Amino acid sequence: MTTPATVEGKIFLIFYGLLGCSSTILFFNLFLERLITVIACIMKSCHQRQLRRRGASPQQSLKNPGKGEVDRSAGWKPSVYYVMLILCMASLLISCCASAMYTSVEGWSYFDALYFCFVAFSTIGFGDLVSSQNARYASQGLYRFANFVFILMGVCCIYSLFNVISILIKQSMNWILRKMDGGCCQQCQRRLLQSRRNVVMPGTVQNRCNISIETDGVIESDTDGRHLSGEMISMKDFLAANKVSLAILQKQLSETANGCPHQTSTLSLDDEFSGGVGAFAIMNNRLAETSGDR
Repeated sequence: MTTPATVEGKIFLIFYGLLGCSSTILFFNLFLERLITVIACIMKSCHQRQLRRRGASPQQSLKNPGKGEVDRSAGWKPSVYYVMLILCMASLLISCCASAMYTSVEGWSYFDALYFCFVAFSTIGFGDLVSSQNARYASQGLYRFANFVFILMGVCCIYSLFNVISILIKQSMNWILRKMDGGCCQQCQRRLLQSRRNVVMPGTVQNRCNISIETDGVIESDTDGRHLSGEMISMKDFLAANKVSLAILQKQLSETANGCPHQTSTLSLDDEFSGGVGAFAIMNNRLAETSGDR
């Protein structure tokens, strides 16, 4: 419950917090990377052991023994669900051990101690329950050291667990967007079957549902349903068609000048949340995407 009281102390806290919080986030990301790597290696060894128990085909075992297991486990990655289960068990074990210590030393109930562990480990920090605030403790130095170790391990495990849960949220959102996109595509196909080819807009633009580059909306032309190919178009339709073509050309030139590859407007919804930086990128690289199995 120690807080800065002077102006100099508050200014020091601002600048020290910039460096300290950044270093702490870096430490958590490094811990997450090492933890996920260890879990992935353990699960991969278990997977290879299961493959050895099942055994390879007789021809592979005669020619190259053990090659079939290596080929099948080369690109294997652990599932997000198993990693989440392991992190949940580790977080629960640390919380239960810490709660037993807080119950005996602080005099809290076991439920209050579990509540304090979650609030402290998740860095929520309401302040309604604070450890190591009494004037004197039996073995005070040992208790403070154990308190520091439990909080450090608990925050690292909860931080890793939160990142795994964020991967599951991403997969759920991809699944929802895929379902929504499937329904939207069916509606667009029905509209395309009912509509006729426009003289102004080419067929390729109609297949994209007449999406404008500037507004990302559907262009409703006055010439929908025009069936006479020899009919003259109005100046409004001509300018609208040139405006879309000019916008596409400007976008291509801008991407070429910036060194970015041209991307079409029909991107897959699975790539909306792919990649990422920091802990999100670590989880995407180390764990297998299982959103397609839904």
